[in-house]
Parts: sequence; C-alpha cells; structure tokens
Amino acid sequence: MPGMRLDDLLAELQTRIDAVRGTRDRVHQLLEAVVGVGRGLDLDQVLRRIVEVAAQLVDARYGALGVIGPDGRTLSQFLTVGLTDGEAARIGPLPAGHGILGEIIRRPEPLRLSDLGAHPASYGFPAHHPPMRTFLGVPIRVRDEIFGNLYLTDKKGGLDFDEEDESVISTLSVAAGVAIDNARLYQSSQRQQRWLEAGTEITHDLLSGSSRRQVLGLIARSAAAITEARLAEVLVPVPGADRLVVELTDGTREGREGWMLPLGGTLPGAAHQAGAPVVSADLASDDGYDADPRSSDGLGPAVAVPLGTAAETAHGVLLLARATGAPVFTAEELAPLAAFAGQAALALELAHRRSEAEQLSLLEDRDRIARDLHDLAIQRLFATGMTLQSAARLVEHPRAAERVQRAVGDLDETIKIIRSTIFGLRERGEDTGPGLRARVVRAVGEAAGALGHPPRLSMEGLLDTDVPAALADHVMAVLTELLSNAARHAHATRVEVGLRATSGEVVLAVEDDGRGIPEGGRRSGLANLRERAEVSGGSFEVTAARDGGGSRLVWRAPLLTGGG
Repeated sequence: MPGMRLDDLLAELQTRIDAVRGTRDRVHQLLEAVVGVGRGLDLDQVLRRIVEVAAQLVDARYGALGVIGPDGRTLSQFLTVGLTDGEAARIGPLPAGHGILGEIIRRPEPLRLSDLGAHPASYGFPAHHPPMRTFLGVPIRVRDEIFGNLYLTDKKGGLDFDEEDESVISTLSVAAGVAIDNARLYQSSQRQQRWLEAGTEITHDLLSGSSRRQVLGLIARSAAAITEARLAEVLVPVPGADRLVVELTDGTREGREGWMLPLGGTLPGAAHQAGAPVVSADLASDDGYDADPRSSDGLGPAVAVPLGTAAETAHGVLLLARATGAPVFTAEELAPLAAFAGQAALALELAHRRSEAEQLSLLEDRDRIARDLHDLAIQRLFATGMTLQSAARLVEHPRAAERVQRAVGDLDETIKIIRSTIFGLRERGEDTGPGLRARVVRAVGEAAGALGHPPRLSMEGLLDTDVPAALADHVMAVLTELLSNAARHAHATRVEVGLRATSGEVVLAVEDDGRGIPEGGRRSGLANLRERAEVSGGSFEVTAARDGGGSRLVWRAPLLTGGG
C-alpha cells in the first residue's frame, strides 16, 4: 500500500511537471510569435504571419484573418492558411462576413464552439468546402477600432478549443493589433513620401516646359502606382456640354481616350459635380453608376477625385480603379490622394497661367514687330522710293532710267508685302475664337444625343496651329455631315472619329459598325464632301470598316494649300 501511494504521488508529480513544462513551452512559443509578428513592417506580410502563427499556437488545421471593410459590416479582405490554392479556387468567392464570421463582427468578443453547425447563425458551407467542426474566433483591435477577426477551426486530434487556447489567441490578438498599427503607420509614411515625390516631379516637369499631356500622363501613372490601381484616367469637361471626355488613360484601357461620359450616372461625373472625392466599393455592380460602360471590365473598387475644388474651376477628374476583389479605397488613402489631386490641379493652373502669359507675350511681340515694320521699315522704303523717283528724272540714259523705275516698282511691291504681313500679325493676335480641337470636341459631344451613345474621338497633331482657318472650316463641315449621316442612316452602335494633322496633311476618318452605304443610294452629301476635298487639293474615299461591317470614310487635304 505505501509503495502504491508513492507511485501515485510520483505519477501526479510527473503530470504536473509536464503541465508546467508544456505551459512554459507554450508561453515561450507565444513570446516568439509576438516578437515575430511585431518584426514585420509590410502590412500584407504581417497579416499573413499573424494567421499562420495563430494556427500553430493552438494546433488548428485551418486559420483565417478577415479584415473588416469601411462599412463595418462586411469583410474587405480574407486571408487563409491550411487550404491549397486549388481548394480555395474550387470553393469560389471568399466570404463576405455572413453567418458565424459575421457573428464576431456584430459582437466583437471571443467565441468558442464545439460544433459550428449547431450555432443559430451558421449558414452551412458552400460546395467543395472542407468539413469543419470546432471553432475559435477572436477580434483584433487596433487602438479604438476593430480591425478584423481571427478565425481558427478544427483543432488537431479532434479536440475542442479550450480556455487556454482562447487566452493564447487573445494575447496574440493584442500583439497583432500593435503590429498592424505599426505596419499601417509605416505604410502610411511610405505612401505619403511617394505622394510628395510625385507632386515634386509633376511641378518640376511643368516648370521645365513639359507638355500638358506629358504632365497628365505623369499624374495618372503616379497615382496608379501608389494606390495599386489597375486603371487611371484623366477626364476633362467638354465646353458647353454636360459631359466629360477621357483625355488620357493609363492602364488596361489605353484605347479609350476620346470617349465621352455623361455627368449623371458616372463616378467621375459625380466627383466633378460634388467637387470632392467619390468612392465606389465595386464599380462593376454599383447601381449608382450604371451609365459608365466600364462596369464589365473586371474593375472593382474605384475612386474619382476632382482636379480642383469646384466644378466651375476644376481642370478635370482623376479616376482610379482597382481590380475586382482588391481592397476598397479607405479614408486613410483618400486624404493624401485628395491633397495630391489639389497639388496637381494647382500645377496645371500654373501651367495654364504660364501658357496665357506666353501667349500674351507673343501677341505683344507681334504687335511690336507690326508697329516697327509700319513706323520704321515702310517709311524708310517709301522715302527710298521717292528718292529714286526724283533721281530717275536726272538719268539721261533710257535703260538706266528704266532700271530705276523698276526698282521703284519693286519697292512698292515690297511695301505691299510688308503691309500684308502686318495685317496678318494683327489679325492672328485679335483672333480669340475657339480652335479646331475645341470645335471638334464640341461637335462630337453634340452628336452623342442623336447617335444614342458617345462616339470615340482621337486627335493628333497641332490642329490649332497647323491647320489654316479656311481648311478648318472644311473639316468641321465634313465632320458634321458624316456624324449626321451616321445618326440618320447607319443605325450604328459604335462610331469612331479620328483627326490628325501630320506629315503635311490633315486627315479626318469616321468609322462605324452600321449598315454601310447601299449601292444606288443617295450620294449627294458624299459628292459635296468629295467636292470640298478636291477644292482643298485633297481626296475623299469610302470603304468598308476594318472589321468588315459598317463603313469607313476618310477625308484628307494637304496643309500647304491653306484650305483652298
């Protein structure tokens, strides 16, 4: 009996020693986990490390970390461990935060379950989802907000999660909150630094004489890179129309430049009218912006930021869109993005003012040159001509007198040329009408109502300076006629307009996917267009569209003729 009692005491002592050793080892593992989690500064890596460590600490077969979205009710990000890529793909879309997962969102406190399916909030599992029974969920707090939740299922060995497991994961969640906060602060500081560098580069490019398009491209590329956006577009208001036109695209839709969008029913239009950033959690399924044809382009979270503070003075709108399933744009991202847009708008305003100052200086130079030619050169030439005329009467040799008279006539012609030049300089200086580019944009915008959809527009070359006024009038007349024909006769669902002034000629091309031009149909309008081309020294041709359906009409004229 005494020997048996001693054996029992020794066995109990060994059990307690093992328990103490196990507790010590677990505390050691927890300390290592806390240190390991707090070591990272990249937020995605920190989140991945947290869920991996949590599963290891409590011997869970599966683990997940759900990040709560801006609405506070659903999950915007969901990271898992224990599932292969193939298993995750077969399950389908990631959870949005309903059922048991949503229970902790609604009640942010630890939750332990012996059987997931027995809980009233359980929705069951989707097809191809592995069976799960035991469950442990713990919220992660970052300062005073709930950042997300840790979800752990199926403790190895078929055991239930106990109070010690809950205590360990709760302790880890505190360390995780600190690590996440540090990573977010580091990420925010890095992003702020990149915004500042981008703003400085934009200002430098503008002051160094870069073109507006180059600066807009830099704005779009910088914003897309910093926000990890799949698409970046700069849209500008169309003069005299309630529309925005895509001036520049960077990303997946580079052929979209020239497209026009209405202000109503589009994300950029809403931002332009509000004068403030507007966010969409999923552009493809957002009922508020169904007028935007980009809904089916695989674009998800999006934000539109005005380049200016008021619709009347804004230079345009910067649109950024991430891929479907990417994180939603948060308030922490919007603040530096809005500041960047404001700085970009200021830079564009400075560039505009500089352009106006250069134009004013050019006009002043023209006026000075015209004045000097009139007051100095013409008077000297006139005086020289009078002198030669007087001297001609003193010349006795007939051929010499004829030469003097010819020189006087040449001086008269020179005076006429100079006066014509003076008139041209002053005429250009006083011309304040819209340029060809603006007239084309306005005409295409007005045609959208008759067509039922916005035509696609692309322009290339120095249209406002290289194309003479008379030739520009021909171009506008041809464009108006072609758009009218497309609206009345073609029944097209797509119209593309291209205008370029390069290689010594101006070329206008209008292509549609309509019914084409039937044989024997009325062609009086086309004959007029061909006549305009011939008068201008050019040509007009009608062919089938490049994809085989519809028609393609190309009107061209040389720039050297000055429009006939």
